[in-house]
Amino acid sequence: MNKTILVVDDSASIRQVVSMTLKSAGYTTIEANDGKDALNKLIGKKVHLIISDVNMPNMDGLTLLKELKVRPDTKFTPVIMLTTESEAGKKEQGRAAGAKAWVVKPFVPQQMLAAVQKLIMP
Repeated sequence: MNKTILVVDDSASIRQVVSMTLKSAGYTTIEANDGKDALNKLIGKKVHLIISDVNMPNMDGLTLLKELKVRPDTKFTPVIMLTTESEAGKKEQGRAAGAKAWVVKPFVPQQMLAAVQKLIMP
């Protein structure tokens, strides 16, 4: 079965690079440009993993993460935070909110895929 990953980032070029990396490994992707867009795109869809930026307009990644964790349909969906934020305090906020991994931009595609593969069981 093909696994679907939601990629959330306000940068179109980052979404494109992440999506290309995931598609080359056989995943299907859905793209959203911020947290609100992500929540709208999740309506009626099952995703296996979410990769989200932290700093975005309208709804940031940590707010999105908290929102996902209170919804019955996404409560158990693993989330990777992909961000320029490397500060320990931000990472701790992400972990406390339920993030399963924290990947700092610029990312190494193989590292990203390794994190994805650990969180999505074949």
